[in-house]
Amino acid sequence: MSKKTFACIGKWTMIIFILVGFLGCADQQEATPDQIIADDTGAGIDARLTPYLQQALTHFDLPGLAVGIVQDGQVVYARGFGFESLANRQPVTIRTLFHMASISKPFVATAVMQLVEEGEINLDDPVTKYLPYFRLQGHDHSQITIRQMLTHTSGMPDVEDYQWDKPVYDEGALERYVRSLADQQPVHPPGETFRYSNMAFECLGDLIGKVSGMTFADYVKQNILDPSGMTASTFLKPEHLPELWAAPHLRTLVTFTWDGYPYNRMHGPSSTLHSSALEMCRWAEINMNRGERAGQRILPAVAYDELWRPQADAGRSRQVGLSWFIGEYKGEKTISHGGGDVGFNTMLVMLPERKTAVVVLCNFIPAPVEMIAYAAVDILLGQEPPQLRPPLASLKVLAELKTTGREAAVQLWHSLYQTDPEGYDFSPQQFFQIMQTAVLLDREADAADLARFIRNVLPENALSGAVSVLAEYAAQNPQNRAAAAALQIFQSDEPDPTTGH
Repeated sequence: MSKKTFACIGKWTMIIFILVGFLGCADQQEATPDQIIADDTGAGIDARLTPYLQQALTHFDLPGLAVGIVQDGQVVYARGFGFESLANRQPVTIRTLFHMASISKPFVATAVMQLVEEGEINLDDPVTKYLPYFRLQGHDHSQITIRQMLTHTSGMPDVEDYQWDKPVYDEGALERYVRSLADQQPVHPPGETFRYSNMAFECLGDLIGKVSGMTFADYVKQNILDPSGMTASTFLKPEHLPELWAAPHLRTLVTFTWDGYPYNRMHGPSSTLHSSALEMCRWAEINMNRGERAGQRILPAVAYDELWRPQADAGRSRQVGLSWFIGEYKGEKTISHGGGDVGFNTMLVMLPERKTAVVVLCNFIPAPVEMIAYAAVDILLGQEPPQLRPPLASLKVLAELKTTGREAAVQLWHSLYQTDPEGYDFSPQQFFQIMQTAVLLDREADAADLARFIRNVLPENALSGAVSVLAEYAAQNPQNRAAAAALQIFQSDEPDPTTGH
């Protein structure tokens, strides 16, 4: 299954052990493998945040969740919730490895800056200086610079098919991928505007490998992960999921463990870092301390002037530096990056001026990782986090649809909408997200049940965009029975016997 496919259908969304006491150093923090609650600060966070996280786990029907918090160079809070896999029910801990998705990209930027500091490359050099086989359609590809790739201003399109269902594991994957781009058409001239491109980061990963004389994964492990104390983290994945790795989860009418996995070595630089809440806290520490942690330095402090310098408008009141997103939250400067792939959602937000960071990892998509991260920030700022409004789809309505049937689910929707409109999230988006999963997995019966339910509860103006995208997808994938079944129901003029619609 591809990330591109999820992006296409995503247009529809438009797509127990507690350690108490003073823990002043990394060695003391490692005394428990399960969780960290350091001194009074951690205990205070635990008292306010943990009930919120437990509620989020329930409200959003999340299989697993891990959260870590850093303050003043110390991990003050780290806990796991739920399970690595609903199939084996192993508890998530602070050492459980999650697929980090796009949080991989700042590691690419850090590697590039290391090579810049060593005089091996220049940010404003054309990529073709180091990768002479890099080609796109049109003459502008030779003008694309390293800086433009790092700031998503290269004009390169995004990846269309990640081939998660056809993963490759060999060292030559990145170069083969870069060579395969010769028929890709730029979406705008280099340097013109911001447009997010995973494809550009695959090219940067290949560049790092060629300049360093190592594979991308080996270079990052030797020069970034290990010196940062992230010794269990890796950009590589063996063919079979190891122990202590979270499995991906999806939802149609129920939440389930997906038997695939979002891994392909050709997309390692953009997407395939695997890390834990504990080790991502170490990553936050070394960055907020401008390149140094526990006596190890990965970058000179001055490099962060460039990494975190706003270089393009990225929308949503954010700017982009070298891969990092720069914004503001309640008067506080934020440096952040999130990630989402099939079965995983992640978020890292740092408040560098406060030396404070929050990391949230979840083995489910879509998960409210950004909302959870900023709720934790609220608590750290001494404020109240927003009240959780559970999505109706993930709780009562889907359960009713699965166990009792469509008529009961429709009646429950209308009853709750009338009696408790502020208590739940009634947005159409949640149902289209579930529909996309049913279609992509070609679960015909689930897609049909969802389509009939959606048609009964959502107004026509909320359906038109989704139906248009579904029709496009069905035309491009005529073998997909789920898409055809759902489209037929949406386009049917026959009244529904349940409601008369």
